[in-house]
Amino acid sequence: LVKTHNLLTTRNYIFGYHPHGIMGLGAFCNFSTEATGVGQKFPGIRPYLATLAGNFRMPILRDYLMSGGICPVNRDSIDYILSKNGSGNAIVIVVGGAAESLNCTPGKNSVTLKNRKGFVKLALRHGADLVPVYSFGENEVYQQVIFEEGSWGRWVQKKFQKHIGFAPCIFHGRGLFSSNTWGLLPYSKPITTVVGEPITIPKIDNPSQKDVDFYHSIYVDSLIKLFDKYKSKFGLPDTEVLEVN
Repeated sequence: LVKTHNLLTTRNYIFGYHPHGIMGLGAFCNFSTEATGVGQKFPGIRPYLATLAGNFRMPILRDYLMSGGICPVNRDSIDYILSKNGSGNAIVIVVGGAAESLNCTPGKNSVTLKNRKGFVKLALRHGADLVPVYSFGENEVYQQVIFEEGSWGRWVQKKFQKHIGFAPCIFHGRGLFSSNTWGLLPYSKPITTVVGEPITIPKIDNPSQKDVDFYHSIYVDSLIKLFDKYKSKFGLPDTEVLEVN
């Protein structure tokens, strides 16, 4: 976990996490555990990783998620944390969601962001600062079968995504006892999560579409600058370009 700027405990934040990867391992390890020292690097900031509300309908999984401070990624939960829980809160939203997970594969750096603006509207309604976050290596820990647009496989994935909220992926990692066998454990690849500079957001009770578009464009530019600044430091060539879809 790489800290680039201090965060004020008098403000609330929405972290936009990119990319989703298969399981969002970087988001979970960095913001739902103290494995990388998030509490020491950002003292006074309470991170809440947001995930699909459907995960909280399963009793054992629900309790496990709640023990890590994970909350449903719905308006009620986010409104409560940002308006009735004091300051120093940071909601971590994996903005690309299921759609982004369908395209994650080793060697590819792309994010689903152009039409994802709901998190910006929430930030404006609460005056919560936006923080771009990029995890280098998130797409490297699993191999996935990528179905082309128009194929039957992609059609099935999109139907699941539309009606259930997640898209089934065909993927594999390493085996339990050997990296030369297939399994569900992630490959031993580093994931480096860089927390960027916060973008100051004004509080607007009823933001217009123009307001949302304006701050969304600032956010996209900030994410690209963050990627470009740190890509060579974490194993990518200087010519690598972040693809924004």
